[in-house]
Amino acid sequence: MEQERAEHLLLAAWATALIATLGSLYFSEVLGYIPCDLCWFQRIFMYPQVIILGIAIVRKDAAAARYSFTLSLIGGGISLYHYGLQKIPLLQEYAISCGRIPCTGQYINWLGFITIPFLAFTAFMIIILLSWTVMRQQRKESER
Repeated sequence: MEQERAEHLLLAAWATALIATLGSLYFSEVLGYIPCDLCWFQRIFMYPQVIILGIAIVRKDAAAARYSFTLSLIGGGISLYHYGLQKIPLLQEYAISCGRIPCTGQYINWLGFITIPFLAFTAFMIIILLSWTVMRQQRKESER
């Protein structure tokens, strides 16, 4: 039963990574939003998770949660910083140049707070929580 639960959690993490990846591709390739440098770094930490978690599901390898946890922790940190650049005036004042596209720009601003980095941060946090749950479950099983 525990293995089945881990598989479901990994599937949810994979679905989250897939939706985030497709969403970012939709914003850039369909809507034509050019990603800033920080957006590219967030993509670097999200896109591989579709493959890593997909392989983990097929191989029934719950140990892959460690990799998705680590990638999401780093990517989530970048997303949080990027979101701060967009929403905190003090950070905006001292923001360094972020390539051709300013990192302080907001292509979307739904409900006054939902921006692309916010969406990325949310996806990273979901994957972190799911991966952490799988890792905790694996640790408990190994203690038995």
